Amino acid sequence: MASLKPEVKAFIVQSLACFDSPSTVVEAVLKEFGIKISRQQAESHNPTKASGKTLAPKWVEMFNATRERFQNETADIPIANKAYRLRALDRMASKTEGMKNFALTAQLIEQAAKECGDAYTNKLKVESTGKDGAPIKTENVTMTPQEAAEHYKKMMG
Repeated sequence: MASLKPEVKAFIVQSLACFDSPSTVVEAVLKEFGIKISRQQAESHNPTKASGKTLAPKWVEMFNATRERFQNETADIPIANKAYRLRALDRMASKTEGMKNFALTAQLIEQAAKECGDAYTNKLKVESTGKDGAPIKTENVTMTPQEAAEHYKKMMG
């Protein structure tokens, strides 16, 4: 395993901290620095893996800081922004429509509609009023324990 310059090591550590796979890191190092490394050499710079347990403390610290920042700051990633995703979907839909690929265009339009309707979020919408803003109809029902058990059985099928 060839010794790597600190800037190459930093690149590898930061890439792995951003959840890039070792194979992706190998390709990126070759493209960025013109250096061919193995997957195992790349993985040895990940302190969360067995092969990275002997990584120097300075690189472990860089890895942890990069990982924390990566997980907490999605604003730096364009695709994490709803407006960016919608613009990209709009460009794709226009292009596929021009290519007369209407099935894919329809899928892209559906995906954009879901994006606008927050289908890809974990938001929960709760209806707190009845039809046309009227209060929700409630009624008090008194049952004996036996009637409640019967009702429960009917409800559970």
